[in-house]
Amino acid sequence: MQSEVAGRADPSNTFIRLRKKIERAAGEAIADYRMIDDGDVVMVCVSGGKDSFTLLSTLLALRERAPVDFRVIAMNLDQRQPGFPADVLPRYFESIGVEYRIVTEDTYSIVRDKIPEGKTTCSLCSRLRRGIIYRTASELGATRIALGHHRDDMLETLFLNMFFGGRIKAMPPKLLSDDGRHMVIRPLAYCPERLIARFANAVRYPIIPCNLCGSQPNAQRQQVKAMLNEWARDFPGRIESLTTAMKQVVPSHLGDRELFDFAGLARGTPLAEGDIAFDPPVISPPDAGHSPLQIASHRIDGHVGGRSCEP
Repeated sequence: MQSEVAGRADPSNTFIRLRKKIERAAGEAIADYRMIDDGDVVMVCVSGGKDSFTLLSTLLALRERAPVDFRVIAMNLDQRQPGFPADVLPRYFESIGVEYRIVTEDTYSIVRDKIPEGKTTCSLCSRLRRGIIYRTASELGATRIALGHHRDDMLETLFLNMFFGGRIKAMPPKLLSDDGRHMVIRPLAYCPERLIARFANAVRYPIIPCNLCGSQPNAQRQQVKAMLNEWARDFPGRIESLTTAMKQVVPSHLGDRELFDFAGLARGTPLAEGDIAFDPPVISPPDAGHSPLQIASHRIDGHVGGRSCEP
């Protein structure tokens, strides 16, 4: 298999460090949530953006040294957007020697017909894509559907749901479809977007912009993204703390009656967190000032299926 970095006679140290950080973070997420098992067929959804290109190359790299055997199939949905360069992705897939499937469905016309001018198209577009992706996964016999959402996507979704949906809900690293037939995984769940952007720029992927929804200036996601970027700039460590918080949920100290039996709570009932009702809030989390990648640097360098991906 050819590499997308073939032709780099002397890759820079910066490029190598970026690649290792991303592969290490992806390997850790795969291991933590047991995303890939021996014999899995992983369909990687490639839109033509930096995230999905990075996901594909990362999974191909991890597969080469993983202790489990899994198959990778790249899949692209051509939504018939005007000006979409339909030749770019097939040419790229063939250049790196990956198996692929191109699916053509005119969802663009449906979205434009149903959504009024000026309104965000993300919701309808996402539902249409999901149905096509699930159908294609069944046709290919895929046991895993890999999406390119990264750490920042998950945080943005958390705040979108809190601000506009009244729910504490984000994107899970691993998700079973409603009908129980499809397992969706997000191997880049631990990867910051800035690392992916720098890596994609270094590799010079043939990026295809999304003119349907990605450039809408009034999208609520763009507002949340700007807020998180401001926090990352002005308050070092805050984004890392938020990421950790999504993995350390304490139902007894929230208010969801479905998750915790508040009505049945009686004197003498021990709580996981103990009595912290009057304690001051913790404002300096353990390992403050260090990113999750730095904190995890002492761990085995990359995992798949709970075992090392390194030679």
